[in-house]
Amino acid sequence: MALIVLDAGHGGENPGATYQGRREKDDTLRLALAVGSILEARGQRVYYTRTTDVYESPAQKAAEGNQAGADYFISIHRNSSPYPNQYTGVESLVYNQYGTAARMARNINSQLEKVGFANQGITERPNLAVLRRTRMPAVLVEVGFINNDADNALLDSRFDEVANAIATGILESIG
Repeated sequence: MALIVLDAGHGGENPGATYQGRREKDDTLRLALAVGSILEARGQRVYYTRTTDVYESPAQKAAEGNQAGADYFISIHRNSSPYPNQYTGVESLVYNQYGTAARMARNINSQLEKVGFANQGITERPNLAVLRRTRMPAVLVEVGFINNDADNALLDSRFDEVANAIATGILESIG
């Protein structure tokens, strides 16, 4: 049984990306809670960086995961682009392209692709605090573009399948 940190991106006074009244912080919290319920039902322990609409810095969230002695850290976000409907799909960010985090990122993306998202692959982002400061494998998953109408429709209409896809990608990676 692993201890998995689920980080709902943004929160509180930081809405994250917004589009037509939709706020990233709301989508990420809803997804993190749903993914956590699935992981707990499948025998894993889950630590949430937030369960309500509060803000903590990415560095604080990484420190929480480290202090909890977590085995894995998953940060859930929504992507955005300069123009509406410019880009589509899921992308996962990792510290580097090797090891457990990269394998987990590929598995999460692959599962989300089965739900219907375009798979934009994984990208190294060693400068992000939740990837750089965590002592455990960490993945930041961008679950579609918040300013893409098709990505939003897919997330909304197949929300449970999206949450299950993220959970399945995590579980495939931890054995």
